[in-house]
Amino acid sequence: MRQGLIDAVIVGADRIAANGDVANKIGTYTVAVLSKQHQIPFYVAAPLSTLDLSIPDGSHIPIEQRDAREVTHIGDSRLVPEGVGVFNPAFDVTPNELVTAIITDVGVARPPFLQSLARLTEHAAGQRGGPDV
Repeated sequence: MRQGLIDAVIVGADRIAANGDVANKIGTYTVAVLSKQHQIPFYVAAPLSTLDLSIPDGSHIPIEQRDAREVTHIGDSRLVPEGVGVFNPAFDVTPNELVTAIITDVGVARPPFLQSLARLTEHAAGQRGGPDV
């Protein structure tokens, strides 16, 4: 990115909130921040079924906590002292202000996402192959 060799970033999503906040694998948020720093467009590509309009924003997306043994052990060998607390989320949340557009199977949503994602959903209810909104 720093060398100017990247023109755009495209990632997937496990869940998209109504406002366009996106939950995806750990590290997605970091890539989004770097994209913004280097003025590289950051796109999310996911089927419209990934969108959950009942979730207002990313703070309400349930994030699975992975087994602590994934980071405290290698095989049967403990890497950290007994009793060390572990935070091991499966996903991170990228705020909508870092997202250039959300590409779905029924069209492309652009900011403001609250309105454009709602329009895509309404359009999809009537037909497939929606417009950019």
